[in-house]
Amino acid sequence: METILKEQIGGVLKLTLNRPQVYNSFNREMALALQAALDEAQQNPSIRAIMLTGGGKAFCAGQDLQEVVRENAPELSTILSEHYNPIIQRIRHIDLPIVAMVNGVAAGAGANIALACDVVVAAESASFIQAFSKIGLIPDSGGTFFLPRLIGFQKAAALMMLGDKIMAAEAERMGMIYACYAANELEEKALNLATQLSQMPTKALAYIKQALNSSMSNKLEEQLDLEDRLQTAAGQTADYQEGVQAFLEKRTPVFKGQ
Repeated sequence: METILKEQIGGVLKLTLNRPQVYNSFNREMALALQAALDEAQQNPSIRAIMLTGGGKAFCAGQDLQEVVRENAPELSTILSEHYNPIIQRIRHIDLPIVAMVNGVAAGAGANIALACDVVVAAESASFIQAFSKIGLIPDSGGTFFLPRLIGFQKAAALMMLGDKIMAAEAERMGMIYACYAANELEEKALNLATQLSQMPTKALAYIKQALNSSMSNKLEEQLDLEDRLQTAAGQTADYQEGVQAFLEKRTPVFKGQ
């Protein structure tokens, strides 16, 4: 069985974590398959946005613990350096917007992979859990980096230490995610959002992503210099010319990601 399902819908690549029998928990095969799928998307000019979701009832329950207790199990350091860290790096550095469609529980690394995406939407029935402390571990997969920046230091510390379950509506209220929807509307809403992004000037969206990444560590002066460089690059794109011309001609622009 394929651990990652791929479906292209217009300019959107839908990637589905496909181990529903174990709530889409990651093993090595699925982690490497997701990395490969993201690499392939980066190289495919017909793909202009990605939607990441889970098959079955869950988004992702994190690490498959059966993998870490078996004979000749990989070390935790190997799992991080070869499985999760490369996924997070790809999500943040790919020149495509990524929408996480959280259809059910997102726990541990599953929660943090979702939160590393550019836009996160969830079903009202979905939940987010920093489950690591319950088995004596710390949040990984970028959790200690992204979560405090999304919801603040105090709230992040409490969620990481206590391992509380946060329902989607509360996650939206505290700024952890962009929006939550009724379960029967989630896929339509998420796909519409990803499609909208795919039809926008995606080079500019990639520059926005670069600027946001750098804003995590830059000083103000450094960020202003970066904005100058990225704005100059954006101003040289065909999409910028199309956007200005369409505005002057009072018509809808047709962006091509160029």
